[in-house]
Amino acid sequence: MTAAASEHADIVVAGAGVVGLAIARALAMAGRDVLVLEAGSMIGSETSSRNSEVIHAGIYYPRGSLKARLCTEGRPLLYHYCADRGIPHRAIGKLIVATNDDETAVLGGIRAAAAGNGVTDLERLDARGILALEPALRATAGLYSPSTGIIDSHSLMQAYQADSEAAGATIVCRTPIVAGALTDDGLVLETGGEMPLALGCRLLINAAGLGAPALAAAIAGFPSAAIPRPYLCKGSYFSLGHTSPFRHLIYPVPEPGGLGIHLTLDLGGQARFGPDVEWVDSIDYAVDPARAVRFYPAIRRYWPDLADGALLPGYSGIRPKISAPGAPAADFRIDGVIVHGVPQIVNLFGIESPGLTASLAIAEYVAAMLA
Repeated sequence: MTAAASEHADIVVAGAGVVGLAIARALAMAGRDVLVLEAGSMIGSETSSRNSEVIHAGIYYPRGSLKARLCTEGRPLLYHYCADRGIPHRAIGKLIVATNDDETAVLGGIRAAAAGNGVTDLERLDARGILALEPALRATAGLYSPSTGIIDSHSLMQAYQADSEAAGATIVCRTPIVAGALTDDGLVLETGGEMPLALGCRLLINAAGLGAPALAAAIAGFPSAAIPRPYLCKGSYFSLGHTSPFRHLIYPVPEPGGLGIHLTLDLGGQARFGPDVEWVDSIDYAVDPARAVRFYPAIRRYWPDLADGALLPGYSGIRPKISAPGAPAADFRIDGVIVHGVPQIVNLFGIESPGLTASLAIAEYVAAMLA
């Protein structure tokens, strides 16, 4: 039973990851009264801080999907925002490399699909062109994406937080929403943490990431049929234990079920490989060193000089999947009243990659729904 509200807010955003903070920023800057509640001890402590920090071009997502639309809309917004706010980032470019004739034949389809998403700057390269960019690579052909980049995700979230608070939003950590109930004019939310309270609000934006389905299910009166089943997909990263010979991001031609073990760089030039795919039943961010055994042969297909013992356990993240293992990847779900019939709630489900790249576009999308 949810208690009567002792405090009130207009809009509550659940989750202070990169997407929740971007939404809070957009709404606060539009003059809305916004309270952000984060279960963790700091902003962006889960999915938003455990990814590859890549600014994606929008190449692989199905044409017409929200992922494709919001990635290609969000990428230029993000580059402009980073330049304006001095957020560390760099458009270093990405190579998608084929290592045999069968993979080479796939490149044309990748380029055509990207063009369908509005990504028209992919450049076809032969083996000589790839070697000119990355002499350490072994590849038969490839595609070069100049608009792919890297970013300091922590600085980005701090900037979103600063903008939100400057516009009047309040961000409170260590305050999970443990239950709630619909009312005639909004909701009453029960929070946990050190100072539990019953909080009334007119609208809930559920941007809780991994916890979004569970939060929706905790709202008494919300239709369970409108909540997707969550799946936890762990991805581990391994770091290169010496200086990287590469200057660009390196992705193999996609394989069934994923993009393969790719190489990304941080802003200091440190190389890391991953993520792999491991379906798990609970959240555990420990990296099993034994998983490196699977990384070596995958990486050596395009970088044969990778030495034994060069990979060191790095970090891991959990993708908030809403599609089962073996099923096609689900699109973003940003569900408002038209989808579930409840005007007091907007749910964001399955916001995995390219959520960081798309964050400003997602925020605009949600703001337009509310307008």
